[in-house]
Amino acid sequence: MTRTRRLLGLLFAAAGVCLLTGPAVVRALASEQSAGQEQAPSRREFEMTATDYRFTPDHLEVKQDELVKLTVRSTDVAYSVTIDEYRVSKRVPAGGEVTFEFRADRAGTFPFYSNLTSDSRHKAMKGSLVVRPR
Repeated sequence: MTRTRRLLGLLFAAAGVCLLTGPAVVRALASEQSAGQEQAPSRREFEMTATDYRFTPDHLEVKQDELVKLTVRSTDVAYSVTIDEYRVSKRVPAGGEVTFEFRADRAGTFPFYSNLTSDSRHKAMKGSLVVRPR
């Protein structure tokens, strides 16, 4: 009978310890898991103007894995924005705008340009996207 009481006492004590320390253990394990997970990518937003066969600004800089949101406005004729390495090619209507997003998942310097052929001056429209490594 004494042995049974001791065993029950130990079981109750162990249960009490589990009840008291359980939430702390769960929080510690959860914080370890979230520390190992990657953070959601940040977003960079840019506004660019296409006018007189030029991009302004013609140089964009982001960090690798950032989401890039680019709004391009035309003040005169139709243009396009093409970034071959990211398979982006968007037409900007005359006097209009286009907005698009992509994830800058590769580090490097990537040219962008207008690929329209309606006027030879489109060939001069160039810029660069610089993606800095993490």
